[in-house]
Amino acid sequence: MCSMAGLAQYSDVIFDFCDVLVDWQPRVPLEDQVPEAVMDRLFDRNDPYGFWHYDELSDLGWSEERVLADYAEHHGLGNSVQADMSAGDDDERLSAEAALEAFRLYFDRQRLALVGMLPGMPEIVHDLDDAGVRCWGLTNFTVKYVEAAQELFPPLRLLKDVVVSSAERIHKPDPEIFRRAINHFGVNPAHTAFVDDKPWNAEAGTAAGLHGIRFTDAVALRAQLFA
Repeated sequence: MCSMAGLAQYSDVIFDFCDVLVDWQPRVPLEDQVPEAVMDRLFDRNDPYGFWHYDELSDLGWSEERVLADYAEHHGLGNSVQADMSAGDDDERLSAEAALEAFRLYFDRQRLALVGMLPGMPEIVHDLDDAGVRCWGLTNFTVKYVEAAQELFPPLRLLKDVVVSSAERIHKPDPEIFRRAINHFGVNPAHTAFVDDKPWNAEAGTAAGLHGIRFTDAVALRAQLFA
């Protein structure tokens, strides 16, 4: 247990969720459920209309139904199939259909992607709370995921409140979401740390008047918060 001396520099700490507080592994819900090749197709970062494109849109408030419908549209999965479709096109359609069904299954099992809290982070949240430092959340995530994470991981219930991008329909690093969080939480930016694993988000927090800290691991963060 570390000393609480020096914590007076921060009255509040605002945390990102994924890769800071929560270990989110989106392939996990599909493991042993669909072939690896189908998962690779769905999670292909070179697909402009693949999982990662829709993950961002989910974070901006798109519903699961809208995501699935848009995925189907952009992968040629309409209600009709052309009679003169070539064998190659037919194979591509079957591959896209398999990926769409995997995407649907992902949404059914998505809370399994929340595999735990990152090492050392439950202790940091508890220590801050014990020291009287108020903890908050500001995340590019969905409300459904945030609620599931707080249900699964009790230390997250120590957060006083969370501003979630899907509810705000804007996300980091947009300056507006930082302004909304600061106003909603009622914090003094000059005495508030903002912790995010993405350097551009940490920099945006600093630009908003907060003390942006780029998260690498709990050991390094503890040294910065508990000096």
